[in-house]
Amino acid sequence: MKRIVIFASGSGSNAENLITFFQEREDASVVLVLTNNPQAKVLDRCKRLKVSALSFNRIALVETNDVLGLLKNAKPDLVVLAGFLWKFPENLLHAFPNKVINVHPALLPKFGGKGMYGMHVHEAVVANKEKETGITIHYVNEHYDEGAIIFQASCQVESTDTAEDVAAKIHELEMEHFPKVVAKLLNE
Repeated sequence: MKRIVIFASGSGSNAENLITFFQEREDASVVLVLTNNPQAKVLDRCKRLKVSALSFNRIALVETNDVLGLLKNAKPDLVVLAGFLWKFPENLLHAFPNKVINVHPALLPKFGGKGMYGMHVHEAVVANKEKETGITIHYVNEHYDEGAIIFQASCQVESTDTAEDVAAKIHELEMEHFPKVVAKLLNE
């Protein structure tokens, strides 16, 4: 059985989607969810879904080996960033080479980089009058949103779309594609 660890910072809709997707399978499961936000709704979702979840602070992530120890104990085959807003530290990337992926709410390389997350991305897409946007699932490296692209899916942006409309379209793409791409990676 392959093991997945998820990092999230907010509501956890992508985390819940991944957890429920893999609860129905026998080849993999989400064994741990980690968050940098002790008030994150993802913790409530994990409690309801009976998945271990812990919060940590910046010191545990970047100044000590606490989070690295948690990860090593969990023995993940894949580490999935699902709305995790902090830069992923190099010591974790080196400990799990080519095993850390992220979903980004735009078609990279457009609208990536520091500060480009969530509604900031959707507002930029609308302000830039883009005709299409989408999601990018990519490997994580030392730079924000610059790792090798694994998968992209796109959707149209209408001239009347608001940032909220774009967010809803992106959410649909994430719900549909993210679990399937994770499953495919685990089976390669």
